[in-house]
Amino acid sequence: MKYFLILLFVTFVSNAQITTEQLNLMPWPQNIKLTAGTFALSKKFKVNITGNPNARIFIGATNFVRRLDGRTGLFLEQSFLTKVNERPEAELQINCVRNGKIEINEDESYQLIITSNKITINATSDLGALHGLETLLQLLQNNSTAYYFPVVEISDSPRFTWRGLMIDAARHFQPVDVIKRNLDAMASMKMNVFHWHLADDQGWRIELKNHPKLTELASDGNFYTQEEIKNIVKYADERGILVIPEIDVPGHASALLNAYPEIGSKVGEGKITYEVQRNSGIFNATLDPTNPKTYEVLSSIFDEVCPLFPGSYFHIGGDENNGKEWNANPAIQQFKKDNNFVNNHDLQTYFNMKLIPILKKYNKKLMGWEEIMTENMSKDAIIHAWRGTNEGQEAGGALIKAAKSGYNTVLSNGYYIDLMLSLESHYLNDPLPKKIILSPEEKARVLGGEAAMWSELVTTLNIDSRIWPRTAAIAERLWSDESVTDMNSLRKRLKTISFRLEELGITHIRNKEVILRNISNNQDTRALNDFSNLCEPLKNYKRNGGGKKYRMHSPLTLFADACNTDASEALDFNVAVNAYLSDKSKENKGVVTDFFKKWITLNSDLIALSSNAPLVQPLLPLSKSLSDLSEQLLLLIEKKQKVSQTVLEDLLEKCNTRSPADVELAVYGSLKKLL
Repeated sequence: MKYFLILLFVTFVSNAQITTEQLNLMPWPQNIKLTAGTFALSKKFKVNITGNPNARIFIGATNFVRRLDGRTGLFLEQSFLTKVNERPEAELQINCVRNGKIEINEDESYQLIITSNKITINATSDLGALHGLETLLQLLQNNSTAYYFPVVEISDSPRFTWRGLMIDAARHFQPVDVIKRNLDAMASMKMNVFHWHLADDQGWRIELKNHPKLTELASDGNFYTQEEIKNIVKYADERGILVIPEIDVPGHASALLNAYPEIGSKVGEGKITYEVQRNSGIFNATLDPTNPKTYEVLSSIFDEVCPLFPGSYFHIGGDENNGKEWNANPAIQQFKKDNNFVNNHDLQTYFNMKLIPILKKYNKKLMGWEEIMTENMSKDAIIHAWRGTNEGQEAGGALIKAAKSGYNTVLSNGYYIDLMLSLESHYLNDPLPKKIILSPEEKARVLGGEAAMWSELVTTLNIDSRIWPRTAAIAERLWSDESVTDMNSLRKRLKTISFRLEELGITHIRNKEVILRNISNNQDTRALNDFSNLCEPLKNYKRNGGGKKYRMHSPLTLFADACNTDASEALDFNVAVNAYLSDKSKENKGVVTDFFKKWITLNSDLIALSSNAPLVQPLLPLSKSLSDLSEQLLLLIEKKQKVSQTVLEDLLEKCNTRSPADVELAVYGSLKKLL
């Protein structure tokens, strides 16, 4: 009897009313109301679907049941959902009014109601119902013996209609399984646009049966067959995601011109040739906009590519055309004069406008990076802003300018996840900042945003760690209310979300250990892991030295590839330093000095590890600088000994030098505060 009462008490406490602050929902819903009570989960739990939905809801609901079963280990009795109203008695009722269309401005709203004995998801379209299932899965709670959902009512819909992720498969090819697992992760974060960058200077990645030369000469054997593309588009559709292909023209065309040099702009004696580029950066290779054959080739390419992608948009790139080949070509310069084109921008607009009717054949709207926007550009085009949002910014203000000029526009400036910038910089980057004044019509033209994953420094091994979990924060910025900006809440929720992403197949956690084992020469990786939690990769393309250090075949299995932004121990150390500086109590002092003692030991461990691991050697100068500074700070803070300020400052600056390992010490800022 005593044991029963203890068990009853434990169960009661564990099932005690939870607060909204305890929930790990992402993106955060528009409206949420928690009340007392729980819905207890058992193996008898069933799902039923009513209404007139798209068949994707059966796949989505089946996946939900399997994921729920995997998380709880309940051996749920329900297997596959295949038709409407199979289980009218089911505890979870999903009511969809109609078939959802995979397009922008579709109704993605849902209502989720959990009572103590029933769960209901109401949605206009099955797309909203899929979002409701993701929220429901995130609501799962447990005590020591059982799983349950809290009693809650949620009504939710996205703030922006365009919530995208761009993956560059041209620089480093990303196989089908990489694309699919990232589509799963996108769906879990309620993202709805996958922008697929398929051609650039470094590779052509689409099989074209009418143009076999493109994959024979410009893909290194790494490309997607048409069947694979159809399969991925179908897979995305089943998850409520629109796929937008990008073929970058007229610049970024080295791979295309390697197969078709005759439509390039280069002039010279003898046979003109191009080659697939092995470095990253901006290259001269540019299509010739004055050559009728250029449009014949592109038209033929688009004839084959467009039917593979049923969506309404086609991205033509249009960025970073440096104009060097155009400027050096007398015939092109004469064409500009004959047509009263003032500059290359006018000439590029002429080129872009020629593509509009080619794409219109397939009911595609042209989308391009912000360079395509000129006075004469069709207002049907979508402007993809990547260099600036605010009118006062020197780099441009393409998003605001586009909206004011009558264009629909999408933001990627501030969402370039390959720059290795902080979580906070992305999260607080709003497509519609409060200080920008736009009319309601102009605001409506800001469709949303896209995280951009350029792949100069990623392979299949480390790409997930560059996309996730930061992109979940971007997804929240694009879905949730603009007032949802609390960084402490975000970091707390993201810890759990990060594990849930790996549960879906994302490899950002597990592959770190693979990289560290390589660096350690299969020795104990604990010291490397501890040091990686203090370091971050160099930011803003500094690691690549202007695109010259790493080529497309260089190793990306090094320490910088194991490190990520927002180094966890650096965040903890910053909290400790702030606490100590505000209150130099014995307890706060002990927390700070414990870090110094750990780092001194860590340096010794790394030196020992390096005796049989050459790849550890580049880390040692930075580790030694941190250890030396830690020793001095211990003397100063713990032992109250006098220490030379000059020595401290010299050691601090050594902690701020560029490491041969292409990382920086993320604790530098906090150390500087202490001094």
